[in-house]
Amino acid sequence: MATLLDPTARGRVILVGAGPGDPGLLTVRAVEALRQADVLVHDGLVDPRVLDLAPQAHRISVAKSRSKHTLPQDAINALIVAHVKTGAIVVRLKGGDPFIFGRGGEEVEAVRAAGLPVEVIPGISAALGAAAEVNLPLTHRDWSSAVSFVAGQCKGLSEQDWSGLAGKGRTLVIYMGVATCPDISEKLMNDGVSPDMPVAVLERGTLEGSRALRTLLADLGPMVAREKVQSPAIIIVGEVVMLADAEDKLARWAKAAENLEGLGA
Repeated sequence: MATLLDPTARGRVILVGAGPGDPGLLTVRAVEALRQADVLVHDGLVDPRVLDLAPQAHRISVAKSRSKHTLPQDAINALIVAHVKTGAIVVRLKGGDPFIFGRGGEEVEAVRAAGLPVEVIPGISAALGAAAEVNLPLTHRDWSSAVSFVAGQCKGLSEQDWSGLAGKGRTLVIYMGVATCPDISEKLMNDGVSPDMPVAVLERGTLEGSRALRTLLADLGPMVAREKVQSPAIIIVGEVVMLADAEDKLARWAKAAENLEGLGA
């Protein structure tokens, strides 16, 4: 049976993970799909160099930012379905991996509900790509035997149960947490995570101008403010952070320790 990448198959959706940013981290299968697209429905964070791999496609941006969406999710779903029904090959291009905080599952459900075919091509997640760039292993035989992924921007942050996800021997990866990082650090410390637990903030991972900043959990909010960190950024909490490459390592650790002492920890 031919896959949806068969160029003779019309009227279909290919949900593609664009990876963390660097076009060199696209999968071969993702590049093949881009070359076949008639319509390219893409997120705002997708690098323009990735979009340029589909010069023949009609581009539609459905960019989202905090509290501001070009289109609500239901409208994006309807847009995709409408174009597929014309017989077009629609590539839905999403940053990172579609199934990790990318609402890819919702879009697959919408296409299936319309009785249309859909295929998913995974991408390297933002967390994996950004961590690899700075040699930060999310698991390590000596430091961490478990890793969890959470979203720091979801509704009801205070009501989410993160207990047991961060601490000694574990790694917690937080997506979309820049704006809420003071609440995040307080939440984790209230759950019993040590204030001096190492934390990394990986800004613009794999893209030009990327930064890897390290501090301690109690200093997370102040450090993000001092360094004027902007989204997109990934926050990693755990002892594995000590293994990462980071700018001005010793100076930042000393500053973080000073701030921690000032907080009375």
